[in-house]
Amino acid sequence: MRRALFLLPVAIFGIMALLFVKGLTMDPKTIPSVLIDRPVPEMALAALPGRGETSGLATNDLKGRVSLVNIYGSWCIACVQEHPYLLEYKKTGLVAIHGIDWRDDPALGAAWLKKHGDPYERVGVDPAPGRAAVDFGVTGAPESFIVDKAGIIRYKHIGPISPEVWTKTLLPIIRELDKK
Repeated sequence: MRRALFLLPVAIFGIMALLFVKGLTMDPKTIPSVLIDRPVPEMALAALPGRGETSGLATNDLKGRVSLVNIYGSWCIACVQEHPYLLEYKKTGLVAIHGIDWRDDPALGAAWLKKHGDPYERVGVDPAPGRAAVDFGVTGAPESFIVDKAGIIRYKHIGPISPEVWTKTLLPIIRELDKK
């Protein structure tokens, strides 16, 4: 009995050490999403002012072609960081880039795109509380989702898209999905 009591702290320490070692192998930037391999949530978002009535974003707009859905806002500092790259990726024509202006005044979102450039084929307005973004599982901006031709979410990226993220992560997924 005494020996079992002596081994109990050793066993607890061993289990904690294994959990710690496992934690060191995980990527802290990777947050699992329950929406991966599931259809895009139902939505029908109005267009930003000045973009035309038919340029809003709806669920059916994300079918037929591989798409990148980018969540942004005029208030988002990190969105300014990734924006020039989105403008460059638009020029390649490899993927349809759509935006959701999240928790923003539509006029401010439109002015922000006018100032920084508009990489989006379609932009939907999702004012506070941001129901569409909540349905996507968004925790902050920027966040981006890769959606396949059938309208299924295949990847979620949290944070700004950098050239490294584009080249090493997003572009290979887009190219693979485009083959299907």
